[in-house]
Amino acid sequence: MRFTVPEGTSPDRADKILAAHFAELSRAQLQRIIEDGHVTLNGTAIDKRLKIKAGDILEIDLPPPPPSELQPADIPLEILFEDKHLLAVNKASGVVTHPGAGTGDDTLAHAALHHTSGKLAAAGGSLRPGIVHRLDKETSGVILLAKTDTAYHALIQQFSEREPDKQYIALVDKCPNLLSGSIRASIDRHRTMRVKMAVREDGKPARTDWAVEERFGKQAARVRCWLHTGRTHQIRVHLSHIGHPLLGDKTYGKLNDSVHEAWPMPRVMLHAERITLPHPVTGKIITIIAPIPQDFLELEAWLRNQFGSQPVVRL
Repeated sequence: MRFTVPEGTSPDRADKILAAHFAELSRAQLQRIIEDGHVTLNGTAIDKRLKIKAGDILEIDLPPPPPSELQPADIPLEILFEDKHLLAVNKASGVVTHPGAGTGDDTLAHAALHHTSGKLAAAGGSLRPGIVHRLDKETSGVILLAKTDTAYHALIQQFSEREPDKQYIALVDKCPNLLSGSIRASIDRHRTMRVKMAVREDGKPARTDWAVEERFGKQAARVRCWLHTGRTHQIRVHLSHIGHPLLGDKTYGKLNDSVHEAWPMPRVMLHAERITLPHPVTGKIITIIAPIPQDFLELEAWLRNQFGSQPVVRL
């Protein structure tokens, strides 16, 4: 839809002006719509802090609202761990964690609600029952859900304090010269492409540690990553920032089509391989591991065949 800022409107932040004219939406909802790139001025997605003025013409793409109630869906899940408080699932690539604008009734939350016969923590909300963290749609691997409110609040506190040890496996373009490193670079929304994140000095602090596990010549590498913060797209942004974007990442990668078009990269090659944390109720330390998925194994085999392999042995 097209929205023209009315005459007589004093220049102000876009989210404030829009909130005054779209009473059915909260300011937080409007900020999310802006951050997701659904509001443009002269064809460019705007920042919520951009000052707009009378006469400015905005194009607003309001996504359809999510459903008001979540219905269980009989979708197979690969269960990694389960007791009366906690459920751990190996999320497949292509599965959305929870419903939102534009999603269907086939999210992980739908499937988990069916698997547990509705016994997920209500504290997560009606559309995110039991959800304490998320993985991007294309990212596979371990994801935790709380089955009780006690477990939910304990897990939320653990994640807010960065207590869990989260390890990811990534296949990256070009082999790093160093064997390991630590990336400490703040992240926030890209200034112009609002659907992307970017390294920004005025962003939120972010830290990713990494270590090479296998070299595929000079062309690619398997890298293990440790997250110390939880920014959106953090690993993808950080590895791209140091010149080693994830294979298959069309958003943050600058892959050469003439070089990479024959590479079997079906998606962003990122897998949440394991998580170690205290059980949210018993306090016992548990480690949950998600097996490396078949598409990872196939691409690694292809890379070894094409470029050779040099595993990195750590003492």
